Amino acid sequence: MTGTRETDVLVVGSGIAGLTAALRASRTARVLLVSKGALDATATARAQGGIAGALDAQDSSSQHAADTHVAGAGLCHEDAVRVLCEEGPDRIGELIEHGVAFDRAAGPGSPYAQGLEGAHSRPRILHAGGDATGRAIQDSLVTAARRAPIEILEHTALIDLLVQDGLVEPAVALPGTPEDVPAGTPLPTSRDRASRTVDARRVRGAVLLAADGSRLEVHARVVVLATGGSGQLFSHTTNPAVATGDGAAVAWRAGAELADLEFVQFHPTALTGSGFLISEAVRGDGALLRDERGRRFLPAVDPSAELAPRDVVARAIARTMAEQGGRPVLLDATALGSATLARRFPTIDAATRASGLDWASGPIPVTPAAHYAMGGIRTDLQGRTSLPGLFAAGECACTGVHGANRLASNSLLEGAVFGARAGEAAGAAAAGTELAGTELMGTELTGDVAARDVADAWRAPGGTGANRPSVAWSRRDLQDLMWKDVGLLRTGRQLAHAAAVLDTWSAPAPSTLTALEDRNLLDLARLTVAAALARTGSAGAHHRLDDPALPARTVQELHAC
Repeated sequence: MTGTRETDVLVVGSGIAGLTAALRASRTARVLLVSKGALDATATARAQGGIAGALDAQDSSSQHAADTHVAGAGLCHEDAVRVLCEEGPDRIGELIEHGVAFDRAAGPGSPYAQGLEGAHSRPRILHAGGDATGRAIQDSLVTAARRAPIEILEHTALIDLLVQDGLVEPAVALPGTPEDVPAGTPLPTSRDRASRTVDARRVRGAVLLAADGSRLEVHARVVVLATGGSGQLFSHTTNPAVATGDGAAVAWRAGAELADLEFVQFHPTALTGSGFLISEAVRGDGALLRDERGRRFLPAVDPSAELAPRDVVARAIARTMAEQGGRPVLLDATALGSATLARRFPTIDAATRASGLDWASGPIPVTPAAHYAMGGIRTDLQGRTSLPGLFAAGECACTGVHGANRLASNSLLEGAVFGARAGEAAGAAAAGTELAGTELMGTELTGDVAARDVADAWRAPGGTGANRPSVAWSRRDLQDLMWKDVGLLRTGRQLAHAAAVLDTWSAPAPSTLTALEDRNLLDLARLTVAAALARTGSAGAHHRLDDPALPARTVQELHAC
């Protein structure tokens, strides 16, 4: 049975980006906020690291921006980075107004404590509750949303968008090679424009799946997607179970452009066996990474050693693991002492001890895990997508702000900054007073990366597998395939193998939550593989061992983790 509902702005997702967007939009419009799980069951709530911002008089937004560009391998969009770093302090101030109690250096009234994390040139990371920053932000924003004139639907999943003028043919955004692009310019993309008339269509709402299996059609003037990431593409991830790439997959099926899906960040330090994140702040406070013989290996890799950009550290760990037969490396935090570890990192301290480990007295085993998607739904600086009526913000969006690799603690900041912008623009659009737009992030190019490169992988819109023989598969099969062939270290041969396997799988009908998530994961897996195949060179988190510009690597590296 299908019910219907009307609103001005439909916001899908309840992390920092979704909640911020809903709060902003509710100032001028009726808002319906939808969450796939409980309102606080988000990646934001799990974030141990802090939120970056140039708050100190000795710091500056320009220096924060410079660090962001370096971490992003020179491929960040300059305007997006400027907006992030200049508006970040004000958004942090709003979080404080919402009740987020960031840690202070020496008790009430003292300056905020600012930590140092990888690739930052100076301490500028705010934390709350030591390593519970995300939980503090989530709780404060949930409280604010429940007090605001916002209608809330929990345990309600997104199936598809309602698009005026019927079905559309999905488009794929494919990157060019890094050597095509001077540092500091938008990432290049190539798109199939055949038979597509995006301007003639408009998003008019969405079809949702309730917990009881019933469907709900929401008719809205504007839809904002803030559904988070897609870590569940991989067998090893720090992401929650809800991170199945719903927003990007649904937007693609509706005809919106995606960009930069090949850039997947693998966090260097997840507790081996559990995927539990060990925050970068631990290394910022002095913890060291060692091989199984107790030797440090990062000083020989990068001058910043343990505080190098995440892609550098994660690859170094993968190579070290390969050299020692795939066994994990060790995170040594013993120099910090038991009292400091318990005070600064209470969540991690409890989790490690629950796993039977005492990280105060000895090193703990860690491995990389899929952590963050730099790519997603292509937007402008106001969150507008290529499809009128559709906005996106947060991890499911691609503003180009992270380039090829995200700077530590910029993700919560991105959600706050661009969630506010998308919410304000969506509210204005719903009221018929559109804000001035900007160009979509990324530069369209034509060249060797053509639509034919992916045409064989999708013989039906949405990658549903029509007219092809189907092989039975499970989500675990997909996750293992993606980890093995589309993980930290890639080759064209591996990627082609992944594409061939994925081409034999068909998506299930979205009749249950599990089925619709599997459909989204399959679509997004195919798109990610296509993007990774198209970018033959290495950049940031996308590392091709067969990149002709890199020294030859051993095949052993491919199975390091």
